[in-house]
Amino acid sequence: MLLLVDLDNTLVDRASAFNSWSVDFVRLLRRPDSEAAWLIESDRDGYEPRDSLARAIKERFRLDTAVEDLVDRLLYEHVDSMTMEDCTKKALKNAKEHGWKIAIVTNGTTTQQTLKIQRVGLEPYVDAVVISEAERVKKPDSKIFQIAAQRLNSELTGGWMVGDHPTADIAGGQAAGLETGWVSRGMEWPKQVRSPTLMAATAAEVIDNVVHRSALAS
Repeated sequence: MLLLVDLDNTLVDRASAFNSWSVDFVRLLRRPDSEAAWLIESDRDGYEPRDSLARAIKERFRLDTAVEDLVDRLLYEHVDSMTMEDCTKKALKNAKEHGWKIAIVTNGTTTQQTLKIQRVGLEPYVDAVVISEAERVKKPDSKIFQIAAQRLNSELTGGWMVGDHPTADIAGGQAAGLETGWVSRGMEWPKQVRSPTLMAATAAEVIDNVVHRSALAS
């Protein structure tokens, strides 16, 4: 049984970490806290390319800092604030005990995503990690899900993809032939978009539902 899980805003709380960093960043520049709202919106939950966001920051705040240095700050300075709920660890542990093979499938740079995984202590709870930069392919491309399945000597058929992004995680998983579980984070599912197999507010709830659903079917 194959369980593929997104990292940012699914297993770890990337949003809170970046939002906190954004407030600290604008305060260090002696700018009003309202500027943090612009930065958070421009980040697009991490989906805005880092070099593009760095250039926008440099222009908006009229900084002398090199774009490359701003990219490094965007990539790494919020990582130490990353957290993962105990209930998420418990859900992953329970899934493994029920025979699921688990892989993290995440877009991003290898160094940054690896640091996040290490920061929250995720290694014991998963069997493989597939990062887009290392594989030269990213979600929603079906190939990255195929790589994850191969890494675990498993098949995509009957497997699941769990994540928070309607396109990268859910549409991508669906295109790869996977069942999908959406981590809503309290948001509404986009209208006129094919629905996931199941949805819940948190990764722990989604993973527990996947395991429960499989147990009932067996």
